[in-house]
Amino acid sequence: MILSMTGFGRGVSASPAKNITIELKSLNSKQLDLSMRVPQYFREKEVEMRNKIAEVLLRGKVELSVLIENITAETNASINISVLKNYKEQIIKMAEELQIDCPTDWYATLLRLPDALKTESVQVGEEELQALWDALQEALKNMVEFRTHEGEKLEVFFREKIDNIRTLLAQTEPFEADRVPKIRARLEENLSKLGNIDYDKNRLEQELIFYIEKLDVNEEKLRLRSHMNYFIETLEGEFGQGKKLGFIAQEMGREINTLGSKSNNAEMQQLVVRMKDELEQIKEQVLNVL
Repeated sequence: MILSMTGFGRGVSASPAKNITIELKSLNSKQLDLSMRVPQYFREKEVEMRNKIAEVLLRGKVELSVLIENITAETNASINISVLKNYKEQIIKMAEELQIDCPTDWYATLLRLPDALKTESVQVGEEELQALWDALQEALKNMVEFRTHEGEKLEVFFREKIDNIRTLLAQTEPFEADRVPKIRARLEENLSKLGNIDYDKNRLEQELIFYIEKLDVNEEKLRLRSHMNYFIETLEGEFGQGKKLGFIAQEMGREINTLGSKSNNAEMQQLVVRMKDELEQIKEQVLNVL
């Protein structure tokens, strides 16, 4: 079972005075990269929220936003009358000294000035706090469900690509059987063109055997099949195997590259190119695995 790092989750909860909505978005990342937009009202709970998210999501570029909607008409902001009165007196005095007119719209002028509104600090109530945790828990639950669904699609994709590589690898066998006689015939033909040159045929036979053994790809094929089996076994393990799958894909790439360099056959090299294409698609999507 694998989980994707791509996901979205929303949680909604309410207290008697407030509706609280939490949204989580996630993309792939090497570690947990969490950015949070939390209103000042809940700012003191930001560290605790971060810890709860880290315990569940583990990795990914995660964005969290908290929205608060007041249900009641109550507000902790009020007009700072004493400050506005002082502003007005100063404006009138300034107008007299500079011999200019006073503002015609006192309301708009005064309310735009600093500290026109005063806000009293309010302690977060137990009901609002419980609503926050309920919304966060629901958002995380929905995020995990989203990641699970995306992970299921990724698993189908990976199995399909591994099967394609297996098929392509099997298709190299007929060309591999014809490859050695062709190489031997080509070398002997080139020697015959040199004319009547005396050479040690036993030594030539030894060199041919040594050269052909260097082109043998059985070990590469065996290791590649082993890596593909291990890739599938890892898919079926516990979640959190994204980095491990990436390492296995790298090892598969090494064997495919060596197979291509040893093939010395146009048809085999074409199949190797197609295997590389399938593997590159695997590597791209492995980056999304948790």
